[in-house]
Amino acid sequence: MLSAAMDPTTFIRANTKLLAVPLVPEIRLHIAEESVPIWHKTEEELGAMNVPPPYWAFAWAGGQALARYLLDNPALAAGRRALDLGSGSGLVAIAAAKAGASRVLAADIDAFAVAAIGLNAAANGVTLQTTADDLLGAAVDAFDLVLVGDLFYERPLAERVLAFLEAAHVSGAKVLAGDPRRSYFPHDRFLRLAEYAVPVTRDLEDAEIKRTAVWRYRVP
Repeated sequence: MLSAAMDPTTFIRANTKLLAVPLVPEIRLHIAEESVPIWHKTEEELGAMNVPPPYWAFAWAGGQALARYLLDNPALAAGRRALDLGSGSGLVAIAAAKAGASRVLAADIDAFAVAAIGLNAAANGVTLQTTADDLLGAAVDAFDLVLVGDLFYERPLAERVLAFLEAAHVSGAKVLAGDPRRSYFPHDRFLRLAEYAVPVTRDLEDAEIKRTAVWRYRVP
């Protein structure tokens, strides 16, 4: 269990820095400087091994690209009910809120991510709703815009995400994804809208610049 003295919010503040996102400098996030040390610290605080990676502590390429696209094309989000699925740091959700979405729900099953989203939203002066529920099996008709940044890195997860996005599309939602063609990204089911050279870190990626696209779901 997480110690009472070190709740997720306190842990995040102690182990990250509030920094501007490289491709989206209008937004600042609580970001870890290195991946392995914060992962180990998370395991220590939880008193458990095999803790999921701290995805919430970084601005991933797909999220950066999608956030940039939303801020540059605010009409996509303005007045809409938006869902940021697998929100992580909340970067895409924050961009949607800044672009004028009427409601933004940031969903992530990691309690640390939910805490990070709250801190990052406050740091950027926006209001978000959050949930730690697994929404992949839930109804999706409450949203006009469904956003996914970098969720196609594992086959089982990718399959569930794609099924959710298909259902969202059928319900009438616009579905946008930011992805640098991860291993399980179904690019044949998406139309590329824009591409960016995203600054990343070799601690996380295989290059310092990751070519990353924003995609719109299309009917197969």
